[in-house]
Amino acid sequence: IITCDWSSDVCSSDLDDLAAMHVFAKSVARAIEKAVPCKRVGVAVMGMEVPHAHIHLIPINKESDMIISNPKLKLSGDEFKEIAERIHQAWNNK
Repeated sequence: IITCDWSSDVCSSDLDDLAAMHVFAKSVARAIEKAVPCKRVGVAVMGMEVPHAHIHLIPINKESDMIISNPKLKLSGDEFKEIAERIHQAWNNK
């Protein structure tokens, strides 16, 4: 989740933007939970890989799934597209 207004990190964000980001992230997380087999969606704010405020939403089955140094899941373009379509459909049916 990224705001339209640029901020170097979440802690520098305007409070209204920060609140709106989290409210929106909750809605997206609920759609992800419906679309992707997982126990819950983890929320992470790290900010070192790109210089702007953003929130990571990560489908997880255990806490260790949140460890950023874990090997990345390898998906094809078609698999990404299918997951995105399922999330979009879950979002529209909320």
